[in-house]
Amino acid sequence: MSKIIKTLLATFTLAILANFSYADDIYYDQAIKKFDKKDYDEAKFLLERNIVFNPKDAKSYLYLAKIFKEKENKKEEEKNLNTTLLLDPSNEDATLRLMDIAVENSNYSEVKELSEKFVKICKSLCKENERILESLKDLEPKNDS
Repeated sequence: MSKIIKTLLATFTLAILANFSYADDIYYDQAIKKFDKKDYDEAKFLLERNIVFNPKDAKSYLYLAKIFKEKENKKEEEKNLNTTLLLDPSNEDATLRLMDIAVENSNYSEVKELSEKFVKICKSLCKENERILESLKDLEPKNDS
C-alpha cells in the first residue's frame, strides 16, 4: 500500500512540474503576441506571470524593458535591461539598449565600457556599435587646449 501511495505522489509531483513548465511557455508566447499587437498592458501582465513561474527567464525581462521603453518609463526600462544582463551577460540587445540610454544621459564612460563589452558579444547587431560610437563623437566635449 505504501508503495502505491509513493508512486501516486511521484506521478502527481511530475505532473505538476510538467504543468508549470508548459505554463511558462504559454505565458511567454502569449505575451509576445500581445506585444506585437501593441497591447503592452496585457503583454506586461503575461510576462510578469511568466517570471513567477520562471524567474530566470532573461527574455521576459528584455521584453518588459521594451514595454517600458514604449511607455517612456526609463527607470523601469533600465532596471529590466540590467536584470536581463544579470541573467544573460551576452545579450547584445540589452547591452545595445543600455548604450543608447547612456548616450541619452551623456554618460560617456558608461557608453565606452558597454561598447568594449558589446564588441566581444555582438553577433548580429555589430554595426550598431559603430552608430553609437559615432553619435558619441558628436556629443563628446571638445578639449580646446
